[in-house]
Amino acid sequence: MVSDSLVLGWGHTPFGKLPAATLESLVTDAGTAALADAEVDARDIDLVVVAHYNAGMDPLGFASSLALQISDDLFGVPALRVENACASGSTAVHVALTHLDARQARRVLVIGAEKMTGLPPETVGGALLGADYDAAGTTSVTGFTGLFAEVARAYEERYGPIGDTLARIAAKSHRQGALNPYAHLRKELSEEFCATESAANPMIAAPLRRTDCSPVSDGAAALVLGREPTSRSHAAVRVAGRAAASDFLPAAKRDPLAFAATELAWHRALESAGVTTPDLDLAEVHDCFTIAELQLYEVMGLAPRGHGRTALEDGTVLPGGALPVNPSGGLKSKGHPVGATGVSQHALACMQLTGTFPGEQIPDARLAAVHNMGGLAVANHVTVLAATE
Repeated sequence: MVSDSLVLGWGHTPFGKLPAATLESLVTDAGTAALADAEVDARDIDLVVVAHYNAGMDPLGFASSLALQISDDLFGVPALRVENACASGSTAVHVALTHLDARQARRVLVIGAEKMTGLPPETVGGALLGADYDAAGTTSVTGFTGLFAEVARAYEERYGPIGDTLARIAAKSHRQGALNPYAHLRKELSEEFCATESAANPMIAAPLRRTDCSPVSDGAAALVLGREPTSRSHAAVRVAGRAAASDFLPAAKRDPLAFAATELAWHRALESAGVTTPDLDLAEVHDCFTIAELQLYEVMGLAPRGHGRTALEDGTVLPGGALPVNPSGGLKSKGHPVGATGVSQHALACMQLTGTFPGEQIPDARLAAVHNMGGLAVANHVTVLAATE
């Protein structure tokens, strides 16, 4: 969908184990930072959209009006909560854009947040499995790892071994995450370490090792959206295009290697922006597991099906390559506080496009894509963002 909306400002908490943080403090910290960055007063916000997955991880199941704790000037502003599994954050961004494009709001505050640490593993695992048609309601300490491990095994059966390829993706993510001050995992790991099963890198669900999995994280991110630039510290970022596509929820109705609705959303978004993949300067994609990033190389057209490894081997997806993927470190190293993820991806892409990213800055970045998915490629949201200066 074509839009004339802008991202005016953004805020981002650190991601990680944040024992002193609460869901409320995460929401208010990120929202306050975004308003300050955009130089927009709370009284000038017409709508608040909060992305929060929850699924029992927090006892508060009604988080939308937590945003009003930012300022008493938000009293009376409608606030709503969006939940769409791991795509909750980008869904919230798209809901906000729909209101802007329909002229039902002038400025919208979008906040994504999740408090996940400090809980028993089976609580988190069970909550995450609530996003799967077949596994919902079951007990698990590995959550979605087992489901994506099935995808990895299917990939190997069809195309051959990928253990070393997944290790290269993991090592790439850790290199980038180590440079990102917002990231949960800020430590470089070698390809050899990531490729080797050990006490420090155990097999979680074969063939996925710990280094193939995004961590359970706390964190929040926020955006202020509007149609007129407001910040004096950086340019606004234009929403050049966006699209969404959903697949069938039962696994029996999906080819686990197709990511069919992901591919549809990707092409729809680029078409709406009037661009193609080679036009992009960077992409922040939903690498909840290394196997997901490998498949996304193929979905984006960076390599033929079954040959995603070539995008690594020829440097395409590395900084300095034709399309750097996840210069933030991605979910894999940055962390994956579910409701915050999609909003974070937008915020960090906007930082890249304004030259303000505090990590690995992609030189002269003008065009970025964000891909965020919920479930096993069931809910898919893609946004194309463009620099304005």
